[in-house]
Amino acid sequence: MRYAVRLTAGAERDLESIYDHISAFDSRASADHVLDGALKAADTLAAFPGRGVYPRELITLGIREYRQVFFQPYRLIYRIIERKVYIVLIADGRRDMQTLLARRLLGE
Repeated sequence: MRYAVRLTAGAERDLESIYDHISAFDSRASADHVLDGALKAADTLAAFPGRGVYPRELITLGIREYRQVFFQPYRLIYRIIERKVYIVLIADGRRDMQTLLARRLLGE
């Protein structure tokens, strides 16, 4: 049975920002490649939502309701609620993920 996969408004903004940045500083073809890869990684969650690992930054805080999958160097952070997968954050894994996760997921 497949799960519905949804991007939150924040994840959509993340993708737009990543796409715009790559288009401006590299090429539209590179931006298309990253967009396609991120969407394919997200689509794999429809069949296997539990395959992602817990983000280590959240594990240290005792939070186990979010998981992540990778499309290097990007991380897709998501949450499973009933038969739906909500992708809440898409970010370059080389960023300060502790601060980014705290702001986005914990509202700090």
